[in-house]
Amino acid sequence: MTTGAGRVNRGPAAASDNRQAILRAARAVMAERGYRVPLSAIAREAGVGQGVLYRHFPTRLDLAFAVFEENVAELEAAVAPADGEALGRLWDRLVQQAMETTAFVEMVVDARRNLPEYDGGDRLLALVERALPAAQQAGRVEHSLTASDVVLAWRMVFGVVVTAPDPDSVRAAVQRARSLLPLP
Repeated sequence: MTTGAGRVNRGPAAASDNRQAILRAARAVMAERGYRVPLSAIAREAGVGQGVLYRHFPTRLDLAFAVFEENVAELEAAVAPADGEALGRLWDRLVQQAMETTAFVEMVVDARRNLPEYDGGDRLLALVERALPAAQQAGRVEHSLTASDVVLAWRMVFGVVVTAPDPDSVRAAVQRARSLLPLP
């Protein structure tokens, strides 16, 4: 079967490729246009119909969670192994994600309102708790620093990102904020 655009409809065989294309498109489009971007724009960017998008991700939150889960997998990889450098790797990746995917802050806020069972904050705290002791023992951070302090610093970085006066100033503002925080 050929679609109107000359593409062959591969049906179920294309499901995995379509899902990955949607996730890549969602990450890019939401980063550029925000969490509330029309889902039709994401489908168009992915090269799939809206029906395909909704078959994989019935709601905006489902789609955002799937992208967010990829972010969490990157963070989990950053803390393995849990050596003295793990907190620095985790912190670098958290800051980079904050600058790349501010739309997902909106998703987290939305999830907290609509999904009381959402455990993203607890999962992040657990990752920091896993990496922090080795960093303290290696002398990379003060022993008085807590995992909650690190999460608070991450929220502060998000504040810097979303309140920057223009997109071109974000990187410099985040670097300045990082220099004020007691993290590697």
